[in-house]
Amino acid sequence: MRKSIYLLLLLSLIISMSGCRKKMQSQQTVKEDSVAKQMLQGIWVDEDEQDVAFKAQGDTIFYPDSTSQPVYFQIFGDTLVLHGANDVRYPIIKQTRSLFIFRNQNGDEVKCVKSEDPDDATFFTTKRPTALNQGKLIKRDTVIVYNGERYHCYVQVNPTTYKVITPSYNDDGVEVDNVYYDNIVNFNVYHGAQRLFAGDFRKEQFSHLVPSDFLKQSILSDLTFSKCDNSGIHYTASLVTPDDGLSSYLVDVSVTFNGHMSMKVNK
Repeated sequence: MRKSIYLLLLLSLIISMSGCRKKMQSQQTVKEDSVAKQMLQGIWVDEDEQDVAFKAQGDTIFYPDSTSQPVYFQIFGDTLVLHGANDVRYPIIKQTRSLFIFRNQNGDEVKCVKSEDPDDATFFTTKRPTALNQGKLIKRDTVIVYNGERYHCYVQVNPTTYKVITPSYNDDGVEVDNVYYDNIVNFNVYHGAQRLFAGDFRKEQFSHLVPSDFLKQSILSDLTFSKCDNSGIHYTASLVTPDDGLSSYLVDVSVTFNGHMSMKVNK
C-alpha cells in the first residue's frame, strides 16, 4: 500500500514538472506581431531628410537605391528584425499607421512618416543595374610583337550568378546588403598556331596572394594587358571590393614564352 502511494506521488511530481516546463517554454516563445507588420506596409519617408527611406511589402523591405538588396523582416514586440547577411535588431520607439520611429545602430532616432505621394512608387520600379564588368560579356584580342615574334592573346570576361554580398549602412544608419556578381575570366595565349597557355581564372585562385577577408568581399573584375618583357607576357588581374571605395588588389599574371604561368601581387 505504502509503495503504491509513493508511486502515485512520484507520478504526480513528474506530471507537475512536465507542465511547468511546457509553461516556461510557451512563455519563452515570442510570437511575431502581425498587426505591427501590417501597419508598416507602404512607402516611408525620412521626415528629417525628406527623402524616401524604404518600402515594406509583405514580409520584405525594399530600398530606393540601386544596389541595396531587399531584406526579409519581422517585428517582435518593440523590435524590428532584419534578416540580411546578418540578423540585425532595431528598437522601435513609436509606431502608428502613419508614423514609425526607430533607433538605428548608431543609437540615433530615425523618424519616418508614411508617404502620401504616388510618385514615390517610381523609386522602386527601376531595374537594378549590376556593377563593374558584370552582366556583360567582354572579349578582347591583343596582338603582341616581341623580338620579332608574334603572339596573340585572348581574354573573355564571363559574368556569373555567383553572389558577393557586402553589408553596408544607408543614410538612415540601417544595415543593408549590397549584392554584386563575380566573373570568370578565360585567358589564352598563342604563338602562331601553337597555344602556349589556356585557362579559366576564378577569384579563389588568388587566395594565396590576397587576404581571405578581402577576397570574400571582392569580385574578379578584369584581366588586362600590362607589358611584355624577357620574362614573358604580363596581364593584370583586378580584384575589387565595390563598396569599399573601389579598393583593389592588382595581381600580375605572367605567361612565359614556353607557356609557364605565374602570379604575384603588383607592388
